[in-house]
Amino acid sequence: MRDFRQLRVWSSAHELTLALYKTTRSFPSDERFGLTAQIRRATVSIGANIAEGCGRRGRKELARFLIIAAGSASELDYHLIVAVDLGFVERSAYERLASHLAGVRRMLATFIRKVATQTA
Repeated sequence: MRDFRQLRVWSSAHELTLALYKTTRSFPSDERFGLTAQIRRATVSIGANIAEGCGRRGRKELARFLIIAAGSASELDYHLIVAVDLGFVERSAYERLASHLAGVRRMLATFIRKVATQTA
């Protein structure tokens, strides 16, 4: 349908993924299969679902995958709260990451509305 690499929302989600991979490297090793894996899975899911939706046929399918990406963004939001509350992420780093995530979520919401109005 379209090249996901050209989308600002995908680029921003990808940058967030790279930042979170770097951030989670410093998590305790006993969290490797816990919170570290959950954060990485959720952040990768955002960009991956945008990409998959762009590769599908039709706007309804694109909208469905964008909604899944938005759900993963909400899940990631909670995981970041847990990480800061457990002391795995410093408050200043959390604020930066949370702000970046909020921007991705806004772009996703806008994109979902745009696609939904085009399918109606």
